[in-house]
Amino acid sequence: MISGVDEVQVVVAHSERATLRVGDVFLKIDADQARVDLEVEAMGMVPVPTPEILWRRPPVLALAALPGTALGHLGEPSSASSAAWAAAGAAIRKLHDTPLPPWSGRSAGDMESHLAGECEWLVANDVLPRDVVTRNRTLAETALRPWTPVFIHGDLQVDHVFVDGDEITGIIDWSEAAPGDALFDLATLTLGHPERLDDVVAGYGSHVDLDLVRAWWSLRCLSNVRWLSEHGFGHFDEFPEVAVLRRL
Repeated sequence: MISGVDEVQVVVAHSERATLRVGDVFLKIDADQARVDLEVEAMGMVPVPTPEILWRRPPVLALAALPGTALGHLGEPSSASSAAWAAAGAAIRKLHDTPLPPWSGRSAGDMESHLAGECEWLVANDVLPRDVVTRNRTLAETALRPWTPVFIHGDLQVDHVFVDGDEITGIIDWSEAAPGDALFDLATLTLGHPERLDDVVAGYGSHVDLDLVRAWWSLRCLSNVRWLSEHGFGHFDEFPEVAVLRRL
């Protein structure tokens, strides 16, 4: 039970799911219980800190708040230290060294097909000039080469990594965890924070193809703009993803 709180904070809400904060408890409400099953299973498998599961009563999953603050926010400068970003890279490497989960991830072919449709939508709806979309699509397609799958978080936004000083206190939102390309996680974390990529790679501790990380930046942005627009996140001109596409 939750008692003694003054307000309920809506963290995120759209037609697929909602997350509320009530005191020190996060309530995730999801109509897709298979997705919640996967998230719970993933959190039990990974060797990095995750939120404590307090209780589960479908469609609600209750999680304890993590100590510390988010590593950053997309579209805003990060005040976290270089050491904190390097610690995030080290945590990602630990995750990627974990045995693969027993479920499948998205294939390069599926991503390529989805990418084509999203690029057509961006041009047809005058979200971006055709030359910007074409340039980024050409870059994005280089990411869709064969890769050796690792255990990835799958949605490792900078808001999903929590730090206290230079230490990682936890990583949230594991519903997209799956086998996938290691560079996708590195790219998702540093999207909008290219100046932090060197710190993350230093903590990751192995060779990283930076051109492929940039390719994943393009692919993720091209693939997400329509979803954000259709799920009530504002006008596309305000999306950090659109700004990234214009800059790449």
